[in-house]
Amino acid sequence: MTQEELDALMSGDVDVDSMEEDTSNSSDTSDELPEDVGPLDPKKSDGVYPPPATDDHKVVSQLDEVTRESEAKATEILDIMDQISNAMMDNEEHLNTVLEYLNHNKALFEKLTNKFPHVNTFKEELSKIDDMIELVQQSLENSQNASDNIMMAMDIMQFQDIHRQKIERVINIMRELLKYMNRIFEGKIDDSKRVSSARHIHGDSTEDVVEEDDLEALIAQFAGKK
Repeated sequence: MTQEELDALMSGDVDVDSMEEDTSNSSDTSDELPEDVGPLDPKKSDGVYPPPATDDHKVVSQLDEVTRESEAKATEILDIMDQISNAMMDNEEHLNTVLEYLNHNKALFEKLTNKFPHVNTFKEELSKIDDMIELVQQSLENSQNASDNIMMAMDIMQFQDIHRQKIERVINIMRELLKYMNRIFEGKIDDSKRVSSARHIHGDSTEDVVEEDDLEALIAQFAGKK
């Protein structure tokens, strides 16, 4: 209510009945839900919870499968990366051999160029050798960088093993909790030797409950047999 409406109400210029009617109408409309919004149904669900206790839904079995498969795949990846690393080391060794040969030829053509400066062929070959040496050095640098990256990736893969150990720790905790629950609810009487005990009491809405009339009739029947 604004200040103007309050002043009009105090001066008696406003019909209180009509004002209350407008207020009630507005409150009624505010409580209405839109047509496309319905009440929540707690029983409605996209899946079944809890899932059936089949092999496909056993939690520990699924976690064991995850750890087993992840460990196997991680081992395969590490083996492949190790093979790549070995291949890169072989390439570096071969490139160093080529570089050694090129440096030997470079020294030879430098002597020839100094001794026969008027021969352009020696100068051209020396320039080509310098270009080849530069390419080999770049290849060696790239190969070393790739080897370093492979080692870094292998170190990162070690975190996968840490994650596997964390999952295994969760599995062990769950199994220990299961054993504890079994022990704490364990009875002194074996289930096969346990007498039939009551599953329902009076007041349960089930057909298995024995009514008082039926119980009295059963007692009377046993008493008549004596």
